[in-house]
Amino acid sequence: MADPRIPASFMAPGTSSFADFLSTEAPDLLPGRPKDRQSLPAGSAADLAPHGTTIVAATFDGGVVMAGDRRATMGNVIAQRDIQKVFPADEFSAVGIAGAAGLAVEMVRLFQTELEHYEKIEGTTLSLDGKANRLAALIRGNLGMAMQGLAVVPLFAGFDLDKGLGRIFSYDVTGGRYEETSFHSVGSGSMFARGALKKLYRDGLDEGGAVEAVVQALYDAADDDSATGGPDLTRRIFPVVHILTAAGGRRLPDGDVAAVADRVVAGRMTRPDGPHAELEGGR
Repeated sequence: MADPRIPASFMAPGTSSFADFLSTEAPDLLPGRPKDRQSLPAGSAADLAPHGTTIVAATFDGGVVMAGDRRATMGNVIAQRDIQKVFPADEFSAVGIAGAAGLAVEMVRLFQTELEHYEKIEGTTLSLDGKANRLAALIRGNLGMAMQGLAVVPLFAGFDLDKGLGRIFSYDVTGGRYEETSFHSVGSGSMFARGALKKLYRDGLDEGGAVEAVVQALYDAADDDSATGGPDLTRRIFPVVHILTAAGGRRLPDGDVAAVADRVVAGRMTRPDGPHAELEGGR
């Protein structure tokens, strides 16, 4: 029996995109589409809303791990110390947010609904490449707000059931999609995080090794970037770590992340710059 509250177009063939459905039925509900439809004044709104950084991801044998620090900033002020920046997109993928926090969270929720809607309408899960493309379209729709300084540039990762491996995708503000190899990072501390991963990452990492590598990378990012928060030992606030394998995705328990972070901090007491990478031949 049809539900009179749901427009017929919601269940019509070819409407597997929830974002396309909204653009037709209620365009004002899309991220970056104000209800009054008025153009925004010239200038930048970058310092008027909390921004989140930094997100890192790394593949390992059997999956991929994504982690994000917990700090949000407004200009030179710490707006929040325990913000969540890594979210499950569906059972086998996750998205980490960098940029305008409010718009980013709204976009993540729409993306989650988009994937769920596709699965209900089509009766099958969207491929990992398809998920990455859908997220690119949502980012492209936020271009107007990005031009006002409210950019959203997420990092997307998932386990590809067809290929049997973890994959990572990055984006630019226009919705350009780029697949990354082995590891990647986005956000204001990304340069330092990627530098850390270059020396720590190696082929054949297991899950535990990949988790420690991304936590080390976030520590290095916080060491040089004021907008990235390091492990907060007094408040016991640690990165959010999400692991994706053939068994699905799961958030690593806070206690397990705390144990890794405590180990990383203890190591920095004797070696402030972090562990040294092994050279070829173990030299």
